[in-house]
Amino acid sequence: MDELVVRTTVYAEPEAVYEFLVDFPRYARYSEHLEHVRRIDGDGGPGTRYALTFGWWRLTYTVRSEVTEIAPPERINWAIRKGIDATGHWGITAIEGDVEQADTAGVDVTDEDDTAAHADVCEVEFSVRFDPDSANSDALDLPRFVSVEWVLRRVIPLVREEAVRIVERAVADLEGREREVDLEVTIDSERL
Repeated sequence: MDELVVRTTVYAEPEAVYEFLVDFPRYARYSEHLEHVRRIDGDGGPGTRYALTFGWWRLTYTVRSEVTEIAPPERINWAIRKGIDATGHWGITAIEGDVEQADTAGVDVTDEDDTAAHADVCEVEFSVRFDPDSANSDALDLPRFVSVEWVLRRVIPLVREEAVRIVERAVADLEGREREVDLEVTIDSERL
């Protein structure tokens, strides 16, 4: 199994970050290759299923995902149920607000009772574990003379780029403006 983890600091309340991230259909706005997310059934909690349609080159590929567990406002676990062997989560951890760093990043800092300024800050983690070799070749309508192996060699490196893009764009929406986002990217894979 390959693993990719992207972490960053977000200047927002953990509850607001959680509500934002549990809205899976929103993710298509942040991805270059995720064309559409359609809720199949459920209310966003455990058991909610989605169809995620990806597009790249001349290929379109739809996988089925399911929310497997939630712990508001700290965690959203999910798994791909059809198309590829993959699991992942969004983790949200409240951290002590660094007022000076928030101010430098252009984030509004509140001053409660004129005694001490603070900033709503949390660490957000996106993690995915997947087996690229488990991709269901029957679901792909490949052009003549194009192999699944050829497609995988070109698509796998895009996973890292997409994860980073999604986190950066989500941070901009959460905070209400774009800024340079410091990301910590951890990869356990020889292919990414």
